[in-house]
Formats: sequence, structure tokens, C-alpha cells
Amino acid sequence: MRVLAAMSGGVDSAVAAARAVDAGHEVVGVHLALSANPGTLRTGSRGCCSKEDAGDARRAADVLGIPFYVWDFADRFKEDVIDDFVAAYAAGETPNPCLRCNEKIKFSALADRAQALGFDAVVTGHYARLDEGVLRRAVDADKDQSYVLAVLTAEQLARAMFPVGDTPKPRIREEAAERGLAVANKPDSHDICFIPSGDTRAFLGAKIGIRPGALVDSDGTVLGSHEGVHGFTVGQRKGLGLSHTAADGKPRYVTGIDPDSGTVKVGSVEDLQVDIVTADRAIWTSGVRPTSSVECVVQVRAHGGTAPAVVEPEGDGFVARLREPLTGVAKGQAIVLYLPDADGGDTVIGSGTINGTDRTAGIESDSSAASA
Repeated sequence: MRVLAAMSGGVDSAVAAARAVDAGHEVVGVHLALSANPGTLRTGSRGCCSKEDAGDARRAADVLGIPFYVWDFADRFKEDVIDDFVAAYAAGETPNPCLRCNEKIKFSALADRAQALGFDAVVTGHYARLDEGVLRRAVDADKDQSYVLAVLTAEQLARAMFPVGDTPKPRIREEAAERGLAVANKPDSHDICFIPSGDTRAFLGAKIGIRPGALVDSDGTVLGSHEGVHGFTVGQRKGLGLSHTAADGKPRYVTGIDPDSGTVKVGSVEDLQVDIVTADRAIWTSGVRPTSSVECVVQVRAHGGTAPAVVEPEGDGFVARLREPLTGVAKGQAIVLYLPDADGGDTVIGSGTINGTDRTAGIESDSSAASA
């Protein structure tokens, strides 16, 4: 096939491109310029898509002997990822920008341009597996990125390739060194790529401004004040700025955010527990919406936060009734649905954007539901 390798300048995408070459595909490398200030340099393991990263990607392409280009997607990235990120926090939600970048940039804008230019697929260094269009967790559980890929449609998955998902990360670094790729020991990027300082609250404050509000306990007692709901997320414990401790003396966590009144509600860790999660914008990776309830495992954060559940399709979304309560479930995050595989892996069957949570007595452990 004729494939386009998205090369971030890191070790994973470089090895993914190399494996595509080894597989006999006609490979062209492309680096996405996503920063409005392309002169910005990487700060250790923070940030990505910098001038330094573009140079690393070009050198990797030279070693592989493939054509290489830089495509400017900065405007699209700002609109679909950064602006979306800011708007979500202003609305009291907690978005995942990596997920949105995959959905809107790498497997939409980039994939559409690739298809228009005659490419059959887009190759990336994501840690996930694809078996005949079925998205599965990566072999390396610590690096698994199926969660942030679960927003892809069946059509998008059909045009994707994830060559490193069947290999543990240490082996990928060894392979890069064996191939003579200079990025073999390059640190992985962390945090949010467009906030290299790592100070998300300061970044959002500069974009949104000051919008004062109150921090209140579960009984309505005012415990402090804040400068904007964008500085908080459900489940947060540190940096609350409480002027005095709660009556019971226990640690307090953010349990709810009301962007209209500016109220941030805090409570005990027990107050964080939920066993019903509702979601909209459902995406079913098979392309077919289930017609009945589904027994599965749900994941509500990029790392961790899983529980067995019964999921019932409803409108353009679904309701997940958890068999075990989860804590720190925030609006705006994705909830991803998995089915266990015979070999111990997990298959992604769908995802949605969390728009509400609740706590009930739970559901019986022997409750049955039809599987997909």
C-alpha cells in the first residue's frame, strides 16, 4: 500500500514508519506543525511538535530513506483542539486534548488530506492493536493508548495502522537503536503538548480571565473562594485554596462544578463515588449501534478508572450502570467501552463523552444483559 507515516519526532512514530517500510509499503513521512510559534523548543519531556521535534522526524526519515514533508495544521489544531480545550474548562468540564487531536487532526484532517493525495492509510506510533479493523489494547498495558483512539469511527480505523502496538516500549527503544535512529533514547512527551510549562491553570486563566466564585461543602457551607471554575476538575484534592478545614476534618475533593453560578462543590472521597454514567456523542467502532444492552468494562480516564458495567444505548449516547462505583468521573471526559478477549486483551466497542453522573444503590452483580 501507499501509506503516510505521521512522524512526531519521537521514537514510537519513527519505529512505526520503519516497520511500515519493512512491510513493503510505499511510505512517505510527514510531520505536523501544530504550533502557532514553530520556533518554540521542547522543554525536556514536556511539549511536542516543536522545531526540535520536526528536525528529529526529518533525520529519522533520512535514515529510513523515505520522502519527508512538514504540513502546517496550526490553524486547525487551534480551532479543534486548543479552543475546544479552553471552552470545555470554561463550561466546568474536563476535556482530553490528546483524544480530540486524534479525532479531529490525525485521523480526520490528516487522513482526509492523505486520502485526497492517493494514500491508502495513515501510520502512527500509537500503542494499540488493529485486527481487521477491530481496535484492541496494546500488548504493553502501561503504554496502551486505545482509550484516546476510541473516538475513531469504523471508516477512520479502516485507514489506520498502528505497527508498534504489539511490542513493549523497551523493545521499541532497542529496535530504534539497532536501526540507527537518533531518537532511540529521546524522552517521551508528557502533560499537554501546547502547555509546555505544565501549568494548566495559568494557561487557562490567561485565556478565560478571572470569574470569581465560591467553594462550598456538601451542606452549602462556604469554605473559600476562587478565581474561576477552569482551575478545577472533579476528583481534584490539591490546590483548592480552602480558607478553613471542613467540620469533620477530613480531606476535601472537588465533587461538582457549576459554571453558571461559579460554585465549586467539595466533599469527602465517598461523595465522589458514582455508579451511573451518562454519555452523548456515542461512537461505535464497528459502525453499528447495539440494539440491546451490553455487558462490558468501562474506562473513564486515560489511565485507570475501570469497572464492569451494563451499557444501554439511548439516543445518540448511552447510559452505563456500573457494577462497581468509580471516583473522580468528570464531565467532558470520554467513557470507553471494552469487551474482554479470549487471549486476555480488550476490544474497544465504543465510546462517548460523559455528560452526567449519579449514585444509586448500584446494580446486582448477577444481573444479566445481552452482549453485543
